Amino acid sequence: MFSSLILAPFADESARHSLAAVIALAISAGPVGVFLMLRRMSLVGDAMSHAILPGVAIGFLVAGLNVFAMTLGGLAAGLLIALLAGVVTRTTELKEDASLAVFLLVSLALGVVIVTVNGMDIEHLMEFLFGETSANMNQDKLLVIAANATVSTLVLALIYRPLVLDCVDPGFLRTVSGSGGIAHFAFLALLVLNLISGFHALGTLLGVGIMIIPAAISRFWTRDITAMIAIACVTGALSGIAGLLLSFHAKIPTGPGVTLVAGVLYIASILFGSVGGLVWRLFPGRHLEA
Repeated sequence: MFSSLILAPFADESARHSLAAVIALAISAGPVGVFLMLRRMSLVGDAMSHAILPGVAIGFLVAGLNVFAMTLGGLAAGLLIALLAGVVTRTTELKEDASLAVFLLVSLALGVVIVTVNGMDIEHLMEFLFGETSANMNQDKLLVIAANATVSTLVLALIYRPLVLDCVDPGFLRTVSGSGGIAHFAFLALLVLNLISGFHALGTLLGVGIMIIPAAISRFWTRDITAMIAIACVTGALSGIAGLLLSFHAKIPTGPGVTLVAGVLYIASILFGSVGGLVWRLFPGRHLEA
């Protein structure tokens, strides 16, 4: 039974590609999700995940279901939306979250119109929005995700210190260094890069799930940023692996499968997490007395 449930699904090469992809995505998206949460930008990440859709759709128009064309289109669209939202925020009285919400709605509508008007069939549209069905992935998508994960990890290591300082004490960072703005825009670029990887692995609508949910899980287990990142990566990988198995056996897209498993882990963390979990609040331990 163990062999048929756990090992048999990965006998197929495309399923092994999916396995490697979700592990690479968990490693690169986990730290980005933690910093999104600490910077109170989780909804920004969700908005940006939909903002890449028009670029991906234009890449589809130009080259069909070509992974590299859709990647370049999504990257260009995501960076453009981030830049436009920043310009609107700095030149008007509209806040960044409001401007991103507007761009999100317009981008999502435009992307759906482009892919439907130009003849994408319903099967490809569902794959476009929710990821591969039954955990099947081609080699080109895996290469893009692996390359994005490598670049994301290396760049994050370079901007790690200013990002941490910006989360803890942004005023101090502005006093001692001018790297805060550069780190912020580099972080937005990494966000777009990981959202594109999430799109290839889990679809446009749910690709952000493996970034946001594991980060939220980590907050219930520790307050140390390094430990949060480690927990987010591990829970993201576990969600990805279990989600792929669910996708294979239930014949559902990988996006919902991975997100549902991550949701179960999130609920368990709400109940049993050692930092703020409901069970620990209901039954607190004895306090030390002098």
